Amino acid sequence: MNKYTIAFLAILLVVLFLLPLVAGEYLLHMIVLVLLYAYLATAWNILGGYAGQHSLGHGVFLGIGAYVSTFLFIQWGITPWLGMWAGGAVSALVGWFIGYVCFRYGLKGPYFALVTIALAEAFVYLTSNVDAIGGAKGLEVTWLGHRPDMMEFDGKAGYYYIILVMAILGVIVTRWLYRRRSGYQWIAVRENEDAAEALGVDTLRAKIEATVLSALMTAIGGTFYAQYFTYIGPRSVFGEGPSVQILLFAIIGGLGTVWGPLVGALVLVPIAELARAKLGGSFGGAHLMLYGTVMVLVMLFMPKGIIGLAQSVRARLTRRAANSSPSAKEAA
Repeated sequence: MNKYTIAFLAILLVVLFLLPLVAGEYLLHMIVLVLLYAYLATAWNILGGYAGQHSLGHGVFLGIGAYVSTFLFIQWGITPWLGMWAGGAVSALVGWFIGYVCFRYGLKGPYFALVTIALAEAFVYLTSNVDAIGGAKGLEVTWLGHRPDMMEFDGKAGYYYIILVMAILGVIVTRWLYRRRSGYQWIAVRENEDAAEALGVDTLRAKIEATVLSALMTAIGGTFYAQYFTYIGPRSVFGEGPSVQILLFAIIGGLGTVWGPLVGALVLVPIAELARAKLGGSFGGAHLMLYGTVMVLVMLFMPKGIIGLAQSVRARLTRRAANSSPSAKEAA
């Protein structure tokens, strides 16, 4: 990064950390949603964007993180700051098992996507029938008052700072991995798995590593989800809704890019929330129709997402500037 980019990012970070001093509760709520879904989409992007394994059931990992930390919090008073890592560990183990079974026996593409959908629905059914974790009623987070040590705050500012740090760390981890050996291996698997194997890449290990890391990060986001919304139910976390939302932001922003999930969430979440607020009472599901419409338009006109379109425009302008330069004219 050049000095101008670094200066811009520094100023942006200062603005973001000072934002709660001037923003109202509703604006903070909207930004929290943007950052939360950007973080979750970033976690999904590791497996779906970089490794090319399109999971349609990431609600499994979101729900495991939410349920494990909330259960520990309600039953034994264990702080979610620790519960999130317990949920992350369980989710990573489940991710390893799913990855090993699926990839070991050659499931890929639409077959892997179908398996993840089936697993998400299976988790909805299982949690709905286990009374110890609330059954179909779900679990409600116990309110203890303003307790930062228990990840509970009176206003939105505390939650905002937590998810802001999580989103920043998600971007940093993704960017770091993108330039490491693991990132190159994931991209090789995504582009041509047979060629990657011929070059000596352990494709099974690479895909499992992507699954485990994606599951871990998603589960940590699940703990924040539970603490922020104070309620989780089988379908609200394990269902198809969260799973589809997570991948939509990454696809619309730009698959396999560092900033794609953030851009997708930044564009879609405010529009969807406004549609829900304005049309939700008279036209339920308006935000879902909006997601579908945007998805179709992106697939038709921006197959590489918003980031991909921006990169194409930038490359076109660069070529045009190079062709119109005096040196290019002299060479002609």
